[in-house]
Amino acid sequence: MIQQNRMYGTLLNPLYEGVDLDDLLVATYLIGCHRDEDVVVKMNSIGIEQTTGSWADVPAETDEVRAKYASKVIGIYEVPAYENQTDLNNAVQADGYRWFVVRIGYPVANVEDNMPLLIGTIAGNIMSMPYLKLLDIDFPEKFVKSFQGPKFGLEGIRKILGVYNRPLLNNMIKPCTGYTPEVGAKLFYEAAAGGVDVIKDDELIGANRSFNKLADRVKMNMDAAHRAEDIKHEKTLYACNITDEVSRLKENAMTVIENGGNCIMVDVHGVGYSAVRMLAEDPDITVPILGHSCFNGAFTASPYQGMSSKVVTKICRIVGCDIYLTQPPYGKFDNTFDNYIENIITAKAKMYDVKPMLPFVGGGVVPGLVPKFMHDAGNDILLGVGAGIHAHPMGPQAGARAFREAIDACMNDVPLREAAKTGSKELKMSVEKWGIYGEDHSKNLYAI
Repeated sequence: MIQQNRMYGTLLNPLYEGVDLDDLLVATYLIGCHRDEDVVVKMNSIGIEQTTGSWADVPAETDEVRAKYASKVIGIYEVPAYENQTDLNNAVQADGYRWFVVRIGYPVANVEDNMPLLIGTIAGNIMSMPYLKLLDIDFPEKFVKSFQGPKFGLEGIRKILGVYNRPLLNNMIKPCTGYTPEVGAKLFYEAAAGGVDVIKDDELIGANRSFNKLADRVKMNMDAAHRAEDIKHEKTLYACNITDEVSRLKENAMTVIENGGNCIMVDVHGVGYSAVRMLAEDPDITVPILGHSCFNGAFTASPYQGMSSKVVTKICRIVGCDIYLTQPPYGKFDNTFDNYIENIITAKAKMYDVKPMLPFVGGGVVPGLVPKFMHDAGNDILLGVGAGIHAHPMGPQAGARAFREAIDACMNDVPLREAAKTGSKELKMSVEKWGIYGEDHSKNLYAI
């Protein structure tokens, strides 16, 4: 008797309504196929490659094994949705591509709470294929509950700072690297005294450098934070970059804490997701974690390959970042508006019992963008400013004051152009130098 091709059977192709979604990590992919490829076979082959099988059947891969541990293709959606072969042939040449959004479920039992294995399963060998991008992962509660997530999160950061109702202001110390702790502390003090809430190291000056030792940097910057507090009567978090070899991360974190530091920062994609989880779930590490997204674009920027930054943002929240950086579309980077908003939502929206992250936007932020950011994200956002503070004509303290005045104007429904005319010289000079988004703010400000 002729046997049905198992790739067409209901064991590997159940309906969404026929599976227990709490037992599956459901990955959504964008996949390109040649016009005449067998799409159902291709999608099942992709899932099988990442679970129980290979390019040919092997004897031990029984139906019992497949039922428990093989992938389950629960949705194949062509865009546009051809159902007529004549229409398809007329629209797509023989050597052309058809595009599909595909949902494949991977058993949680294959991964459990192993984040590296999750990446290997959902974004493993198949990512070498052309025209395959991971768009999203639906994480079931069974998987997520094994992770602590952010120790502090958005509300915890606000509680530390005692600031509950306005956007928070961040500054990155500039120059990025190559400076001594003494130079950094002077810049730190100026920005903090001007009203910055969170000051972070640049992503390029992690851990100990020959010209800038970690303990010295923490001591001097925290002394500057305390001196600034006497002036502004507000606390300042210092996100000290401890990025290093994984074997040295905890030692670096404890160096920060033991020298009075109150926040740590890591380059997430340099140290890895599990390293962030290790730091977040360690009871000895009692300070928030700011996750920097550098290198993120290497696997998210292509429209046809890699994985979306939404997936990255979800993972960073699950493994325990309290703050995570995303690039907006208005500054020096070329992100789409949709992608940026999705990342803001992903940081803050309900995810079982996982605390929301504080979304952090940076890359060419100037006071003239404050109204736009508040319109997009509300008050629960951290504005990441580097040169917009340090390059102010009156110095970094004035640059910080200009931002705080811009935030206050927006909180009080005062148009920024009006505030610049009637307010301080600091804000007026910022607006004159960099403009206001929607009026004269332009991408021409940036060389990248």
